[in-house]
Amino acid sequence: MIALLARLNVAEGKEAEFETVMLELAAQVRSNEPGNQLYTLVKDDQGYAVMELYDDDEALKAHGASDHFRAAGAKFRGLMAGPPDLQRFDVVG
Repeated sequence: MIALLARLNVAEGKEAEFETVMLELAAQVRSNEPGNQLYTLVKDDQGYAVMELYDDDEALKAHGASDHFRAAGAKFRGLMAGPPDLQRFDVVG
């Protein structure tokens, strides 16, 4: 399994709009990607992150190529203050 932590740089004042778009995307990922085991938005004092868990590289590639993921990209325009910081992990246990 593959785990990702995507730290997201949300533009100041755009948090509510961002959450709406992100939660819509998360629901679509959960409903349409059988190789995805976790896709959830979290927040701490550093900001937002998405915790992701995939069965394998094929499932991760399918996520990036999905229609709903690509469509969400346009919805995020103007809501982000920079690119995400992605960390990839191999699940040990």
